[in-house]
Amino acid sequence: MIKLNVISPRGLNGLLCIALLAFASLAGFFGQADLSTDQFFSGLLGRADTATNIIVQELRLPRIVLAILCGGVLGYSGALLQGLLRNPLADPGVLGVSASASLGAVVTIYLGSTSAISFLVPFGAITGALIATGLLVLVSMRETSVLTLILAGVGISSLAAAGISLVMNFAPHPMTLQEMILWMMGSLENRTYYDLYLAVPFIVVGALCVAGAGQGLNALSLGEDTARTMGVDLKSLRFRIVVGTALAVGATVAVAGAIGFVGLVVPHFARALIGFEPRKLLLPSALMGALVLLIADILTRLPIGGGQLRLGVVMGVIGAPVFLYIIFKTRWSMR
Repeated sequence: MIKLNVISPRGLNGLLCIALLAFASLAGFFGQADLSTDQFFSGLLGRADTATNIIVQELRLPRIVLAILCGGVLGYSGALLQGLLRNPLADPGVLGVSASASLGAVVTIYLGSTSAISFLVPFGAITGALIATGLLVLVSMRETSVLTLILAGVGISSLAAAGISLVMNFAPHPMTLQEMILWMMGSLENRTYYDLYLAVPFIVVGALCVAGAGQGLNALSLGEDTARTMGVDLKSLRFRIVVGTALAVGATVAVAGAIGFVGLVVPHFARALIGFEPRKLLLPSALMGALVLLIADILTRLPIGGGQLRLGVVMGVIGAPVFLYIIFKTRWSMR
C-alpha cells in the first residue's frame, strides 16, 4: 500500500531544507579538487588562497545554485502540470517545451563556431522554448479541453524531436555531432554566473505567472464543473500554468540540458508522504526536486570507467526504475 499523510507538509519542508543545506555543503567539498571544511568556508568568504577562492566562488557555487534552482523548477512544474492535467504521468516534457529548447540548442551548435558555442547555446535553447511557449499560448487562449492541450504538447514535442534528428543527421563534423549529443545528455559542469543570470529572469517571470495557482488546482481536483461553480477561471488558470512552466522549464533546459524524470517522479514521493492535495504538494515537490538534482550532480563527479557521468544519464538511471516501481506499486495497491 502507498502510505499517505506520513508527515505534515511543514515538517517535510523543514527536513528537505536541512537536507539541502547538508548536500549543498557536500557539493562544495567534493569535486576534482577535494576541499576541506575550512578551505570551503574560507573560499566562500574570499579568505582562502586565490586558487581556492576561484574554485569555490566561480565554479562550485554557481553549480550548486543552478542545481537547486533547476531541480526546484522541474519538481514544482511537475506538480503543477499533474494537478492541471489531473494526470500523475504528466511532467514538464508533456508540453513539448523541453524538446523545443533542445532543438534550439542543437541548431545553435550546428550553426555556431566552436568558440561561440558556450555563449550562444543557452540563447538558442531559450529561443526554442519561447517559440513552443507561443504555440501553447495560442492553444490555451481558446476554450479547449485538457486533452487538446496534451495533444498539442505531444505534437510540438514530436516535431522538435524530428528537427533534432534532422539537424544531427546533417552535422558537418563529428565534433559538432559530439557537442550536440553531450549537450542533450545534460550537465552542470563548467556553469558560471552567466548561466545563472540568463536563467533567473525567465524563472522569476514563470514563478509570477503561476503564483496563487494552488487554490485553483485544489478546486480543479474536484472536477472542471465543480471548479467553475467555485468561481475558478479555468481558461486563465490553464494559461498561467502553461506559460509559467514553459518559461521556467525552458530556462532550465537552456542552462542544464535535457534532464528527465525529476518533474515526473518527485511529485509522486511528495504525494506518498503528505497526501493528494495539489496546493500542498507544490513547495515540497520544489524542495525535493532541488535535493534530487543536487544529489545527482554530486554523483556525476564520481570517476567511473575512466570517464564522467552526465546529469541526464544519472537521472535516467535513477528515475526510470523508480518510476516503474511507482507504477507497479500503485497498480498493486488498487487491487
